Amino acid sequence: MSQDGASQFQEVIRQELELSVKKELEKILTTAPSHEFEHTKKDLDGFRKLFHRFLQEKGPSVDWGKIQRPPEDSIQPYEKIKARGLPDNISSVLNKLVVVKLNGGLGTSMGCKGPKSLIGVRNENTFLDLTVQQIEHLNKTYNTDVPLVLMNSFNTDEDTKKILQKYNHCRVKIYTFNQSRYPRINKESLLPVAKDVSYSGENTEAWYPPGHGDIYASFYNSGLLDTLIGEGKEYIFVSNIDNLGATVDLYILNHLMNPPNGKPCEFVMEVTNKTRADVKGGTLTQYEGKLRLVEIAQVPKAHVDEFKSVSKFKIFNTNNLWISLAAVKRLQEQNAIDMEIIVNPKTLDGGLNVIQLETAVGAAIKSFENSLGINVPRSRFLPVKTTSDLLLVMSNLYSLNAGSLTMSEKREFPTVPLVKLGSSFTKVQDYLRRFESIPDMLELDHLTVSGDVTFGKNVSLKGTVIIIANHGDRIDIPPGAVLENKIVSGNLRILDH
Repeated sequence: MSQDGASQFQEVIRQELELSVKKELEKILTTAPSHEFEHTKKDLDGFRKLFHRFLQEKGPSVDWGKIQRPPEDSIQPYEKIKARGLPDNISSVLNKLVVVKLNGGLGTSMGCKGPKSLIGVRNENTFLDLTVQQIEHLNKTYNTDVPLVLMNSFNTDEDTKKILQKYNHCRVKIYTFNQSRYPRINKESLLPVAKDVSYSGENTEAWYPPGHGDIYASFYNSGLLDTLIGEGKEYIFVSNIDNLGATVDLYILNHLMNPPNGKPCEFVMEVTNKTRADVKGGTLTQYEGKLRLVEIAQVPKAHVDEFKSVSKFKIFNTNNLWISLAAVKRLQEQNAIDMEIIVNPKTLDGGLNVIQLETAVGAAIKSFENSLGINVPRSRFLPVKTTSDLLLVMSNLYSLNAGSLTMSEKREFPTVPLVKLGSSFTKVQDYLRRFESIPDMLELDHLTVSGDVTFGKNVSLKGTVIIIANHGDRIDIPPGAVLENKIVSGNLRILDH
């Protein structure tokens, strides 16, 4: 078959497939109850657009030869932004801000049921508690009205709304909207797995929230975007709810509201320097004259090692983003927000292989005018993805003040220790059971724990500590123990007499 013939054949197959998917989606839509019909239609239309693009684009979405380092002035050091100081009218600047937290994720990777934002991280406070405390503190300190907006998913919405009642007396207006609900597709046939709109019973695994890139369309479709613009709000500060370092920064906000060159900046991405632990993080590059976020999934296989290099790509995206509301509205209405598709393969409980099509919020940076990266201190990136991260934020390395965590002044060097807890600590309840109290970690550099290990009260860990209980052994670190540059292995049982 000639080249032309082959591509025509491919095109026919593609059109057939689009038609089949369209028919399946129409069938699903007929099962929607009348009060959910419009909402479901918007979701399925959004999915169809994404699916159409997925069929058009094949292979890595970046041409490696075109990737360049961003120009010097397109990524500003935070110190330079901070050196401008703050204006006297900081309250009126704050009143134009909305804080948006991405709250679509479940706590399953840490062994918890329900929304991740409801896991206790410090003194019984959850991620959501800390967020509300931070914004309430801002509003009280500056006499402002900064609202909190939560982007929930169908997985987290109900549980989150139940909890929100407890904040009724806080000085923070809280709004929520839901990200879309898209159908997972069979990896072989590429047809939706769902047969109707329900997401209970056998349909539980048939749907998914399509990544945080969905924020632009969902925020716009919910009507909340227009409401906030109507209230005089100009910028959103978007971050993951599990990043405890993502607090409102007045210097960055001032830079946006009072740009030094008079040209308004529509999109700021906070980046920070890579360490060996961050080699997979998305990085900012210059691509066809625009700032562009490149994720590891988009990199051709032959260049993955180069992408991970700390010397060539020195920074990564923290997913703390400052975005102009008016620009989101304009681009959404022009259908001009362009984000690469992330193809995420999954295996359902019954063994069926599916794929879900997702997008990432930061990938839209190239669609906005006058975008900027700001290289911020590492302290603004403090994500809690595992119980190893949880141990750090619960320890005396950090002090808590008005919902914000700051590195303790008693730690002599500002880097965070490297902590690796083994599989016996993966679930939060197991992790809590294994620590009678959180050890003193002020002088710790590196901790590795593997196997059946427990810690007594008031343990102190310093330097490099490695504790390995082999299969069938158990190690109980006694109360009050001080371990400095030690390797502990073998079997050590402490039993009540």
